[in-house]
Amino acid sequence: MAAMKKQSCRVSSLIFLFSAFSLSESLFSGGETFKRKVTVELNPGGEAPPGGDLLHARAVGDNDTLHFLFCSLGAPTLLLVHTNTTSSTVKVNWTQFLNPNISGGLKVEPESSVLYSNSVVFSRLLEYNDVNDTAEVTSDLFPPYELQDFTWSRLNLSDFTARLCGVAETFTNGSLCLQLSVFESEGRDQPWPSLLHTANSSQLGVWLDGVLPRATRSRFLLELRAVGGAYPLNTVEVHRSIDDEYTPSIFQVSQWVSAVNSSSDVGGFVQWKPVAYRRSAPALEDATPCRHSEPQQRSGEAAASSSRLIRAFYTQPETFGLNVSFGLAGEPFYNSTRFLSWTVLVGVGSPPVDSFSPLVLAIMAVGLGTPMILLLLGGVCVCVRKRAAASSTVYEPIN
Repeated sequence: MAAMKKQSCRVSSLIFLFSAFSLSESLFSGGETFKRKVTVELNPGGEAPPGGDLLHARAVGDNDTLHFLFCSLGAPTLLLVHTNTTSSTVKVNWTQFLNPNISGGLKVEPESSVLYSNSVVFSRLLEYNDVNDTAEVTSDLFPPYELQDFTWSRLNLSDFTARLCGVAETFTNGSLCLQLSVFESEGRDQPWPSLLHTANSSQLGVWLDGVLPRATRSRFLLELRAVGGAYPLNTVEVHRSIDDEYTPSIFQVSQWVSAVNSSSDVGGFVQWKPVAYRRSAPALEDATPCRHSEPQQRSGEAAASSSRLIRAFYTQPETFGLNVSFGLAGEPFYNSTRFLSWTVLVGVGSPPVDSFSPLVLAIMAVGLGTPMILLLLGGVCVCVRKRAAASSTVYEPIN
């Protein structure tokens, strides 16, 4: 009899665990996610230009369109244009586009349909000799690598992903690579940092692989410029979390947004987690923290001069720049593995927000709910036993 009761308790516990998991999954999975139809075109309306490529990814929603344009003519640049129609198109005048002194070579038509545009320029790679292991940029800064002067490969396309690698004239080996991914729906990549993406965002991975450092204690910084119109990205917000399920040991996310329009769904963002990795297939010990400087207003003309895409699309761009530095004091130097990778999201609307997975929610439900249920069942059992004992008691008559 006792064995049967124990087996019954085990079965009940399994049923409760399965029910809690199913309930949490149904409540928090979000159901059907928003999807876009994505098409990709290389060098739209023309042949491959000398010295680089222009990629156009068109993501059509129910009543709007996102145009992602990725260009390697000059410094690598990602331009994102949001329109309020499903029929908007990109028009390229290649004669004007290839002229570094003329704007207007690329347009999104109809121009009246454009709700928002913003771009990110990967402008410079900086290296310094951290002699005292302080991870502070000092006068030991080497001459910067200007990415507009790199020799870039042709874009390598695979579905909705494009890879680009380049070398500086002074590189003896190795390369700097960027990989753009555009998405039809919500999800996340498996490799760390496993950023949550939506159909309204793209992802850029950047990695430095095999490049010979100019000092044994070299550390690197990456300079980014955000170029836009009405709502330039001019402030970085840092949000903290109690969950590091998808990016172990990282409890915060940084978001480069517009200070004027940060609470609105109309606008854009650049989002990243403050971590880089020293190996292509990293373990936890290969993670290295990264920091950002405060955005500073920069010359729009300088940004246009460094990127053919910026020159072609914008006439009077608003530009802000910041640096992302990799490594803290006491962390291994770049020379330890000669590899460094970092990932960033670029999108429109509100930045994605991480939440607990259904499995974690189920475990929490079991952990919090089981003691309550045991207390309740225990109380019921005590009451039943007392009632049974009272009903079976035989009183002897008193003479």
